[in-house]
Amino acid sequence: MAEQSVSMNHDEIVEFLGSGGTAVAAFAKDDVSYAIPVSYGFDAEHEHVYLRLAFAPESEKREFVNASSTISVVVHQNTPDGWKSVVARGALREVTEAQLDSTIVEAMRTMDVPFVTIYDRPTEELTFEMYRLAPDDLTGRKEKTMRGVE
Repeated sequence: MAEQSVSMNHDEIVEFLGSGGTAVAAFAKDDVSYAIPVSYGFDAEHEHVYLRLAFAPESEKREFVNASSTISVVVHQNTPDGWKSVVARGALREVTEAQLDSTIVEAMRTMDVPFVTIYDRPTEELTFEMYRLAPDDLTGRKEKTMRGVE
């Protein structure tokens, strides 16, 4: 059976992540997994992924964010050239207001963080926090195209 996907090189991964979009963040606690759709921004210069997370007062998500030493963020998309996906793995760290130096603020201005609104309550009841993932592992795969075959 012929291989149907190939690895993306580093430049392809950075280009695919662009300045942001939507992704799935996967967390684990003990033997339980937790995956959610998220808005993300990508700082290509530092290769950091930024997530905007919302928490309700009794948030199950908070438990997983606090318990996960390593998370995965998966970005996938069907493109005119076939499907592509990138997985970023590493530790998630909260970006506090005190850490928002001019470098981070400038990087965040260039990102396109769409606001995914899937909340089951008014936004006034939620706390929004920004997190940064400096990936230990950044990999990508894409659909292998058959050039010249109709």
